[in-house]
Amino acid sequence: MRVEKKVEVARPREEVLEELWRDETLTGLFPDAETEIVERAADRKTTRTRYRALGRDGVATFHFDRLPDGNLAFEKVCDGKVWRELYGEVTVEERGGRTRIHLTMEGRTRPLVPELAIRGPLKEQLEEMARALRRRFGG
Repeated sequence: MRVEKKVEVARPREEVLEELWRDETLTGLFPDAETEIVERAADRKTTRTRYRALGRDGVATFHFDRLPDGNLAFEKVCDGKVWRELYGEVTVEERGGRTRIHLTMEGRTRPLVPELAIRGPLKEQLEEMARALRRRFGG
């Protein structure tokens, strides 16, 4: 299953890429939850998000990797409850005086979790990320 979302902002590409790598931007991608950076390496940051869904508390861990071109790749550390794998990219390109941020998420659920049941929440998560980026960049 794959979902995508695009956001356009009136900022130069290099400025957007620099801002994307800031701790505040990465933790802000999950606006309705408590998120913190728990590990840093040269081109990798790991976030931990505490959330509440369907009346249950949970923790989600994501690794964000800065790619050589400045774009980001990310993956969820899957605990096997819903996802077998979940990963994505945040790519940035200049287009006609504006900068387009393209968010993609792709994943496979475990066998007993129907993709139709999880597609809506995954799309909503991507929408939340896009709204957070619009607020951050004034797009």
